[in-house]
Amino acid sequence: MPIDMEPDRFDALVDQALDGIPDELARLVSNVVVLVEEEPPEGEPDDLLGLYDGVALTERTSWTEGAHLPDRIFVFRGPLLDLCESEEELVEEVRITVVHEVAHHFGIDDARLHELGYA
Repeated sequence: MPIDMEPDRFDALVDQALDGIPDELARLVSNVVVLVEEEPPEGEPDDLLGLYDGVALTERTSWTEGAHLPDRIFVFRGPLLDLCESEEELVEEVRITVVHEVAHHFGIDDARLHELGYA
């Protein structure tokens, strides 16, 4: 059975996951905003947990560096709550989702993330 959690508490879990990213990596994150949304956008799978929308650091050029809005990382509250049966499981899934999406910012693809256990 899925768990229920207040939005503020869920946001705190996302913040906790972001705080868990090592400082040496966090310093390299550039021009990114992390947003919590209730559900994935229309046209995306209903069970999508997170989404990176932007230009990966590995694909940026001097032309694109200053010419675009901040990249966005979305964490989808509804699917994560539906997936998990305990708060402990939710904490872990939020952590994995945040790391997964931040990794996309660094240009790491899904195949490599799967190998690393973050897919």
